[in-house]
Amino acid sequence: MEEAHSETFRALGAHRLNSSPKVSMQTYEGGCHCGRVRFAVTADLGGITECNCSICTKKGIWHLIVPRDQFELLSGKDDLTTYTFNTGVAQHTFCKHCGMHPFYVPRSDPDKVDVNARCLDDFDINAITPKKFDGRNWEDSMQKDVPWR
Repeated sequence: MEEAHSETFRALGAHRLNSSPKVSMQTYEGGCHCGRVRFAVTADLGGITECNCSICTKKGIWHLIVPRDQFELLSGKDDLTTYTFNTGVAQHTFCKHCGMHPFYVPRSDPDKVDVNARCLDDFDINAITPKKFDGRNWEDSMQKDVPWR
């Protein structure tokens, strides 16, 4: 697992933000609670999704899935650790100091980064209505209209 963790973050650290402007795209910064892990992401917040699977429900994550070239890990690579379960495809990263889960590599799109929108700086949860995804029935739901694709 440590080798997969290192590979994941070598890949994430190698990518820079996409500089091509898009109408609804903006660059946001965010991080974990203690501030050791910091990142920047270029995204449209209209793509935020809420999943009802077991881990997402317990963490309360709001998903913002982006291509890796729209994500940049600014600091804290060595402050992250990874949790995997079930298929092991998803790389659930979290700060090993404060336990916050600011982003991870999702099972649905392992070539992308899933940012926890709740970890964006000055994020107003009341200004967004997330799209819903039935993660409790993940396999069936992935065959339907997936909200972030």
